[in-house]
Amino acid sequence: MSKHDLAIVVLAAGKGTRMKSDLHKVLHPIAGRPMLEHLLASAEELSPRRRVVIVGAGREQIEDQLGERATYRVQEPQLGTGHAVQQAEDALEDFEGDVLVLYGDVPFVKSETMRAMTERLHGDDEPAVVVLGFEPADPLAYGRVVADDDGRISKMVEYKDADEGERACRLCNSGLMAARKGDIFELLRRVGNDNAQGEYYLPDIVNIAIADGRSCAAVTAGDEAEVAGINSRAELAVAEAQWQELKREEAMAAGVTLRAPDTVFFSYDTEIANDVTIEPHVVFGPGVKIARGALIRSFSHLEGATVGEDCKVGPYARLRPGAVMEKDSFVGNFVEMKKATLGEGAKASHLTYLGDTTVGENANIGAGTITCNYDGYFKYRTEIGARAFIGSNSALVAPVRIGRDAIVAAGSTVTRDVEDGEMRMERAEQLVKPGWADRFHDAMKKKKAAEKDKK
Repeated sequence: MSKHDLAIVVLAAGKGTRMKSDLHKVLHPIAGRPMLEHLLASAEELSPRRRVVIVGAGREQIEDQLGERATYRVQEPQLGTGHAVQQAEDALEDFEGDVLVLYGDVPFVKSETMRAMTERLHGDDEPAVVVLGFEPADPLAYGRVVADDDGRISKMVEYKDADEGERACRLCNSGLMAARKGDIFELLRRVGNDNAQGEYYLPDIVNIAIADGRSCAAVTAGDEAEVAGINSRAELAVAEAQWQELKREEAMAAGVTLRAPDTVFFSYDTEIANDVTIEPHVVFGPGVKIARGALIRSFSHLEGATVGEDCKVGPYARLRPGAVMEKDSFVGNFVEMKKATLGEGAKASHLTYLGDTTVGENANIGAGTITCNYDGYFKYRTEIGARAFIGSNSALVAPVRIGRDAIVAAGSTVTRDVEDGEMRMERAEQLVKPGWADRFHDAMKKKKAAEKDKK
């Protein structure tokens, strides 16, 4: 592992016009997380001392997202990738170490790949620049990295400038590079813009260093998807699909049963233990943890929820942030939980809303129960004791406490605490009028017939 100080420079100044979005390109989410955050999470495993993000249009959005986690420099006007990296020079004025150049719209570069680049920078031949190359299935019009079997680069060449032999080279340039701070900005000052776009290109520093007689080296990415750039909604969808496919494979390899893998969608931080079974059409938002032996039935949506051992969820259940299911508890179809804890062995089988609620162990929540937790201004809690039984179609108006072993009769609206072992029934007295319905129907039929005769 490299012991040299590291600074990362992330290029995120592009307008991202192909996204056709008011949201900055690098903030579009994949698996519930902005692509820029995916990249930074990988980079953090290298413990960088400095983080500089080069911004342009929409920079306020990036600054709001990252806050004080990064230093920002504005590239305006935008004159190419070399010009973009130059904007970081003053932010690194008092830094001595390695500089790793990353791209905000290339989110899936692995931390081990980044580490391989920085370690190669301090190989015996001490290369001036390390380039991350990749070998795509179809090289298309990518720039080529001409290198020997040991990764020593002899030339970097754009496809349009390459001869037939150079185009036969399958190692392509991803754009990511590593160099010592003392080298990279000195080389950048010598990059010209004598090209059709009038821009300053970062890869030119390699050829300049080689012309100086310095060594430059290439590290090869594990696969093409690792260095895929995302510039459009279609590419975003492809990246999402690739990420989900990998996550599904990881889950099944770790002992999770997916009945229909292609229909299950995970978030970037979903945690699922072994012997969990997930039925078709389940969606996990951020912040979900599922313990061993749980069953997640079809068409359930979970976000910010913790599901304990051997719990059962759904079908058609919704667990919102703050939902906690303790061991052996159960929520069935059309049950919603939010900031609520369902105690061990407790059940809410169907058609129930539990919000800002604590339910004790082995309690039973009947169909159609609602915890009325909001008065239009503030939220209030409901406490339901162990082994309590809440009858169907009950409304518990918070703040309210239902004691242990208590019973709330079906159809009740409870506005006052129910003591331990008490039964509470809150219903209007049932009124019986014999024959009233028959007389009503006869009168209405006669009235309807009379209205019809008038026409």
